[in-house]
Amino acid sequence: MSECADQQLLLGGLVDNELDAANVAMVEAHVARCDGCREEVERLHALRNLLRSDGVRNAAPRSLVQRVAASPELSPRAANENMLPRWLAPGLAGAVAASLAMVTLLPPGADSIVDQQIVSSHVRSLQPGHLTDVRTTNQHIVKPWFNGRIDFSPPVPELADQGFPLAGGRLDSIDGRTVAAIVYHRRLHTVNLFVWPTKNGSDRSFVKDGFAVTEWSRNGLRFAAVSDIPPAELRQFETLFVRRSG
Repeated sequence: MSECADQQLLLGGLVDNELDAANVAMVEAHVARCDGCREEVERLHALRNLLRSDGVRNAAPRSLVQRVAASPELSPRAANENMLPRWLAPGLAGAVAASLAMVTLLPPGADSIVDQQIVSSHVRSLQPGHLTDVRTTNQHIVKPWFNGRIDFSPPVPELADQGFPLAGGRLDSIDGRTVAAIVYHRRLHTVNLFVWPTKNGSDRSFVKDGFAVTEWSRNGLRFAAVSDIPPAELRQFETLFVRRSG
Protein backbone atom coordinates (compact mmCIF):
# COMPACT_ATOMS: atom_id res chain seq x y z
CA MET A 1 0.00 0.00 0.00
CA SER A 2 1.16 3.54 -0.72
CA GLU A 3 2.88 5.40 2.11
CA CYS A 4 1.22 8.65 1.02
CA ALA A 5 -1.85 8.48 3.24
CA ASP A 6 -3.18 11.79 1.93
CA GLN A 7 -3.30 10.34 -1.59
CA GLN A 8 -5.33 7.20 -0.86
CA LEU A 9 -8.77 8.61 -1.72
CA LEU A 10 -7.40 10.36 -4.80
CA LEU A 11 -5.74 7.19 -6.09
CA GLY A 12 -9.04 5.33 -5.83
CA GLY A 13 -10.80 8.20 -7.57
CA LEU A 14 -8.24 8.11 -10.37
CA VAL A 15 -8.72 4.39 -10.97
CA ASP A 16 -12.53 4.75 -10.87
CA ASN A 17 -12.56 7.82 -13.18
CA GLU A 18 -14.11 10.00 -10.47
CA LEU A 19 -11.72 12.97 -10.69
CA ASP A 20 -12.02 16.10 -12.77
CA ALA A 21 -9.33 16.99 -15.31
CA ALA A 22 -7.34 19.18 -12.91
CA ASN A 23 -7.16 16.51 -10.22
CA VAL A 24 -6.37 13.81 -12.80
CA ALA A 25 -3.33 15.81 -13.94
CA MET A 26 -2.25 16.49 -10.35
CA VAL A 27 -2.56 12.86 -9.20
CA GLU A 28 -0.91 11.43 -12.32
CA ALA A 29 2.00 13.84 -11.86
CA HIS A 30 2.40 12.56 -8.30
CA VAL A 31 2.14 8.91 -9.38
CA ALA A 32 4.80 9.49 -12.05
CA ARG A 33 7.38 10.34 -9.38
CA CYS A 34 6.19 8.13 -6.49
CA ASP A 35 6.96 4.41 -6.76
CA GLY A 36 4.69 3.53 -3.84
CA CYS A 37 1.65 5.25 -5.31
CA ARG A 38 2.37 3.84 -8.76
CA GLU A 39 2.35 0.33 -7.28
CA GLU A 40 -0.89 1.12 -5.46
CA VAL A 41 -2.54 2.30 -8.68
CA GLU A 42 -1.43 -0.89 -10.43
CA ARG A 43 -2.83 -2.95 -7.54
CA LEU A 44 -6.16 -1.10 -7.69
CA HIS A 45 -6.38 -1.60 -11.46
CA ALA A 46 -5.67 -5.33 -11.04
CA LEU A 47 -8.29 -5.63 -8.30
CA ARG A 48 -10.82 -3.72 -10.39
CA ASN A 49 -10.25 -5.98 -13.39
CA LEU A 50 -10.46 -9.08 -11.20
CA LEU A 51 -13.82 -8.06 -9.76
CA ARG A 52 -15.14 -7.56 -13.28
CA SER A 53 -14.04 -10.97 -14.55
CA ASP A 54 -16.43 -13.85 -15.18
CA GLY A 55 -17.08 -16.06 -12.19
CA VAL A 56 -16.30 -13.30 -9.68
CA ARG A 57 -18.79 -10.59 -10.43
CA ASN A 58 -22.34 -11.51 -9.39
CA ALA A 59 -25.22 -9.67 -11.04
CA ALA A 60 -27.95 -8.58 -8.64
CA PRO A 61 -31.56 -9.56 -9.40
CA ARG A 62 -33.41 -6.97 -11.48
CA SER A 63 -36.02 -6.52 -8.72
CA LEU A 64 -33.28 -5.60 -6.23
CA VAL A 65 -31.69 -3.14 -8.66
CA GLN A 66 -35.06 -1.42 -9.15
CA ARG A 67 -35.70 -1.16 -5.40
CA VAL A 68 -32.27 0.29 -4.76
CA ALA A 69 -32.63 2.78 -7.61
CA ALA A 70 -35.99 3.92 -6.23
CA SER A 71 -34.67 4.50 -2.72
CA PRO A 72 -33.88 8.19 -2.08
CA GLU A 73 -31.47 7.27 0.73
CA LEU A 74 -29.39 5.19 -1.68
CA SER A 75 -29.62 7.41 -4.74
CA PRO A 76 -26.33 8.18 -6.52
CA ARG A 77 -26.52 11.79 -5.39
CA ALA A 78 -27.01 10.89 -1.71
CA ALA A 79 -24.24 8.31 -1.88
CA ASN A 80 -21.82 10.81 -3.38
CA GLU A 81 -22.62 13.42 -0.75
CA ASN A 82 -22.20 10.95 2.11
CA MET A 83 -19.10 9.13 0.93
CA LEU A 84 -17.05 11.84 -0.81
CA PRO A 85 -15.78 15.24 0.30
CA ARG A 86 -17.65 18.16 -1.24
CA TRP A 87 -14.55 19.33 -3.12
CA LEU A 88 -14.39 15.97 -4.91
CA ALA A 89 -18.05 15.86 -5.97
CA PRO A 90 -17.59 17.98 -9.13
CA GLY A 91 -15.21 15.31 -10.41
CA LEU A 92 -18.07 12.81 -10.68
CA ALA A 93 -20.02 15.01 -13.03
CA GLY A 94 -16.93 15.65 -15.14
CA ALA A 95 -15.47 12.15 -15.12
CA VAL A 96 -16.56 11.28 -18.66
CA ALA A 97 -15.44 14.66 -20.01
CA ALA A 98 -12.11 14.33 -18.23
CA SER A 99 -11.44 10.89 -19.62
CA LEU A 100 -12.28 12.05 -23.14
CA ALA A 101 -10.08 15.10 -22.72
CA MET A 102 -7.11 12.87 -22.00
CA VAL A 103 -7.44 10.82 -25.20
CA THR A 104 -4.05 10.68 -26.87
CA LEU A 105 -3.83 12.43 -30.21
CA LEU A 106 -0.47 10.86 -31.00
CA PRO A 107 -0.33 9.07 -34.38
CA PRO A 108 0.12 5.29 -34.18
CA GLY A 109 3.77 4.36 -33.77
CA ALA A 110 4.86 7.94 -33.13
CA ASP A 111 5.53 7.46 -29.41
CA SER A 112 9.21 7.61 -28.57
CA ILE A 113 11.80 7.87 -25.82
CA VAL A 114 12.02 11.60 -26.56
CA ASP A 115 8.32 12.03 -25.78
CA GLN A 116 8.80 10.34 -22.42
CA GLN A 117 11.89 12.42 -21.66
CA ILE A 118 10.00 15.63 -22.41
CA VAL A 119 7.31 14.73 -19.89
CA SER A 120 9.83 13.38 -17.36
CA SER A 121 11.89 16.58 -17.58
CA HIS A 122 8.75 18.64 -17.01
CA VAL A 123 7.81 16.60 -13.92
CA ARG A 124 11.38 16.78 -12.58
CA SER A 125 11.43 20.55 -12.99
CA LEU A 126 8.42 20.88 -10.67
CA GLN A 127 10.47 19.67 -7.73
CA PRO A 128 11.69 22.46 -5.41
CA GLY A 129 14.72 24.29 -6.78
CA HIS A 130 14.65 22.67 -10.24
CA LEU A 131 12.39 24.95 -12.27
CA THR A 132 14.75 27.78 -13.29
CA ASP A 133 18.45 28.60 -13.44
CA VAL A 134 17.61 32.23 -14.12
CA ARG A 135 14.39 33.40 -12.50
CA THR A 136 12.90 36.57 -13.96
CA THR A 137 9.90 37.88 -15.87
CA ASN A 138 12.15 40.00 -18.11
CA GLN A 139 12.66 38.55 -21.58
CA HIS A 140 15.73 40.78 -22.05
CA ILE A 141 17.44 38.91 -19.21
CA VAL A 142 16.35 35.38 -20.08
CA LYS A 143 17.28 35.50 -23.77
CA PRO A 144 20.90 36.73 -23.33
CA TRP A 145 21.34 34.35 -20.36
CA PHE A 146 21.48 31.47 -22.85
CA ASN A 147 24.33 33.12 -24.79
CA GLY A 148 27.55 31.15 -24.31
CA ARG A 149 25.72 28.30 -22.60
CA ILE A 150 24.22 26.82 -25.77
CA ASP A 151 25.15 27.21 -29.43
CA PHE A 152 21.81 28.59 -30.59
CA SER A 153 19.57 31.50 -29.62
CA PRO A 154 15.97 30.58 -28.73
CA PRO A 155 13.26 33.23 -29.01
CA VAL A 156 11.82 34.42 -25.70
CA PRO A 157 8.68 36.44 -26.44
CA GLU A 158 6.66 38.23 -23.78
CA LEU A 159 3.19 36.66 -23.38
CA ALA A 160 2.05 38.00 -20.01
CA ASP A 161 -0.68 40.12 -21.58
CA GLN A 162 -2.14 36.92 -23.04
CA GLY A 163 -2.15 35.03 -19.74
CA PHE A 164 1.24 33.29 -20.05
CA PRO A 165 3.74 35.29 -17.96
CA LEU A 166 7.42 34.47 -18.31
CA ALA A 167 9.01 32.85 -15.23
CA GLY A 168 12.61 32.30 -16.34
CA GLY A 169 14.79 29.72 -18.04
CA ARG A 170 17.24 26.89 -17.45
CA LEU A 171 19.35 24.31 -19.24
CA ASP A 172 17.96 20.79 -19.50
CA SER A 173 18.75 17.56 -21.33
CA ILE A 174 16.62 15.75 -23.91
CA ASP A 175 17.85 12.66 -25.78
CA GLY A 176 21.45 13.26 -24.66
CA ARG A 177 21.60 16.85 -25.91
CA THR A 178 21.58 20.10 -23.97
CA VAL A 179 18.41 22.07 -24.65
CA ALA A 180 16.98 25.40 -23.61
CA ALA A 181 13.99 25.27 -21.28
CA ILE A 182 11.92 28.47 -21.22
CA VAL A 183 9.42 28.58 -18.38
CA TYR A 184 6.03 30.28 -18.48
CA HIS A 185 3.09 30.21 -16.11
CA ARG A 186 -0.61 29.77 -16.80
CA ARG A 187 -2.56 30.70 -13.68
CA LEU A 188 -1.11 28.28 -11.06
CA HIS A 189 0.30 25.92 -13.70
CA THR A 190 3.76 25.68 -15.25
CA VAL A 191 4.46 25.52 -18.98
CA ASN A 192 7.90 24.20 -19.93
CA LEU A 193 9.03 24.97 -23.47
CA PHE A 194 12.02 22.90 -24.58
CA VAL A 195 14.00 24.19 -27.59
CA TRP A 196 16.84 22.59 -29.56
CA PRO A 197 18.28 22.76 -33.10
CA THR A 198 17.01 20.15 -35.52
CA LYS A 199 15.72 19.70 -39.02
CA ASN A 200 12.15 20.78 -39.50
CA GLY A 201 9.62 18.21 -38.30
CA SER A 202 5.86 17.98 -38.38
CA ASP A 203 3.65 19.80 -35.90
CA ARG A 204 1.94 17.45 -33.47
CA SER A 205 -0.07 17.48 -30.24
CA PHE A 206 -0.75 14.63 -27.85
CA VAL A 207 -1.34 13.76 -24.20
CA LYS A 208 1.13 11.53 -22.35
CA ASP A 209 0.94 10.43 -18.72
CA GLY A 210 -1.72 13.04 -18.10
CA PHE A 211 0.29 15.96 -19.55
CA ALA A 212 -0.51 17.85 -22.73
CA VAL A 213 2.38 18.20 -25.20
CA THR A 214 2.51 20.22 -28.40
CA GLU A 215 5.50 20.32 -30.75
CA TRP A 216 6.41 22.43 -33.75
CA SER A 217 9.46 23.47 -35.80
CA ARG A 218 10.50 26.93 -36.99
CA ASN A 219 13.75 28.29 -38.47
CA GLY A 220 15.83 25.21 -37.72
CA LEU A 221 14.62 24.89 -34.13
CA ARG A 222 12.33 22.29 -32.57
CA PHE A 223 9.91 23.43 -29.86
CA ALA A 224 8.13 21.13 -27.39
CA ALA A 225 5.72 22.68 -24.88
CA VAL A 226 4.40 20.56 -22.01
CA SER A 227 2.02 21.34 -19.15
CA ASP A 228 -0.93 20.02 -17.18
CA ILE A 229 -3.23 22.72 -18.59
CA PRO A 230 -5.93 21.62 -21.07
CA PRO A 231 -4.54 20.70 -24.51
CA ALA A 232 -6.55 23.50 -26.15
CA GLU A 233 -4.84 26.09 -23.94
CA LEU A 234 -1.42 24.67 -24.73
CA ARG A 235 -2.16 24.95 -28.45
CA GLN A 236 -3.20 28.55 -27.79
CA PHE A 237 0.22 29.04 -26.17
CA GLU A 238 1.87 27.66 -29.31
CA THR A 239 -0.07 30.04 -31.55
CA LEU A 240 0.83 33.05 -29.39
CA PHE A 241 4.49 32.05 -29.11
CA VAL A 242 4.89 31.59 -32.87
CA ARG A 243 3.14 34.90 -33.57
CA ARG A 244 5.22 36.87 -31.06
CA SER A 245 8.45 35.18 -32.18
CA GLY A 246 8.07 36.55 -35.69
